[in-house]
Order: sequence, then C-alpha cells, then structure tokens
Amino acid sequence: MQKLYQQCEFCDAQSDSVFGNCTPEQMDKISATKTCSHYKKGQHIFYVDNIPLGVYCICKGIVKLVKTNNDGKEQILRFAQSGEFLGYRALIADEPLVSTAICIEDTIACFVPRKTFLELLDENPSVSKQMLKSLSHDLGVVEERVQSMAQKSVRERVAETLLFLHATFKSESKQDDAVISITLPREDIANIVGTATETVIRLLSEFRAAKLISFEGKKIKILNKQGLQKISNASL
Repeated sequence: MQKLYQQCEFCDAQSDSVFGNCTPEQMDKISATKTCSHYKKGQHIFYVDNIPLGVYCICKGIVKLVKTNNDGKEQILRFAQSGEFLGYRALIADEPLVSTAICIEDTIACFVPRKTFLELLDENPSVSKQMLKSLSHDLGVVEERVQSMAQKSVRERVAETLLFLHATFKSESKQDDAVISITLPREDIANIVGTATETVIRLLSEFRAAKLISFEGKKIKILNKQGLQKISNASL
C-alpha cells in the first residue's frame, strides 16, 4: 500500500459517486480529512470483523468483497468499482465489517473518517438519499442471490453469473462490447456461483461448445446473450 494525495475536484470518479452532490465547502472538508492509498492487485483494503473507522471511496480499480468459511473457501458477495463506496453499511449500522475487501486489480481508494462521513449525511439530504439508494440496491442484489442459490441449478447460476459479469464489466469499446472486460480466475467465478471450480470449468467448456461464449485469451466473450438468458431463466 502506497500513500498518495488525490484531490477530489480532479478525481474522475467524483461524478460517479455521492460526492458529486456535495457543496464546495463539503468537498473542502472531505479533502482536508481524507487519506488516499494505492493498493496493488491482491492487497487487502480491510478485513472482516474489523470495526469501521470510516468509509472507502474507490477512485480507480476493482475490489471484490468476500467472506471465507471455516474451510478457507471464499464466497464473493459483490464487486465495487470507480465511484463506489466500501464499508458504509457497517458504519451506518454501527456494526463490524461483514466482509474482506481484496483488490482484483491495482486500485486507488480514499479513506473518509467516520466523523466526516456521518456529518456529511446529516448536512446533505442529497447524499443521504443516494446512500439510502445504494443500501436498497445492495439489499435487492442479496435477495436475488439468495433466491438464485435456493432455486436454480448450478448450470443456471453459471449462465446468470456470466450475464451479471458482462453487465457489470462490459467493455467500453463498441468493437469489444461483448467481452467481459476483467479477467477473473475460474476459482473466482466458482465462488460467485457457489460451486466447485471444476464444475465451472466444465460448464464453461460446454457453453463454448454450444457457441454461447468464446475465450479471448483469459477473457470471456458473450456470443449468444439470449441463449444464456434462456438457460438462466432470466427475462428476455
């Protein structure tokens, strides 16, 4: 982890985050109290069961939030990208963190102390409303994941996960907009699905043989989105 200074007003992620709703005075206060760090791929930003002392805003990069069971197996709960916050639910609820944050690529994250963040929520209704919207969205995602795990087969969940990854990490290039822009190990995909890595490898091979997907190096390209939707029982 390398400390650095990142001015909020020049941060590319500001327009995508709740800080875009702050007044100039509030931005000055955040800039004066925050600390920014550069994390290498694989480094941890925080650990499960720690007490949140503030929140993290992702300026650049992608982070996975995971829980590890007694056997050491990870379950990926969600991803966070540029403009998104980490640790805010636990801080608002005054509870320990329920996951560990691990960078899946080089990441710049700014830490905003608890006092500054909570005062901002009290002072700025627009920021409070946006954080409530984020909390509600995260709850909806969790509810969908629970329903999927309980009612869908592994094959359906793998197709669903590919569609989710494509929607979340779609390439910005129109020529490559069918490609999932990040490279995830098969183990990580298995951890999202909730199954063995060998099962994911087998199903991905089946999907490739059926011309639903293809591989471009280590990245996955969606060839037949409707076919995957049909398998996942998603709405067309």
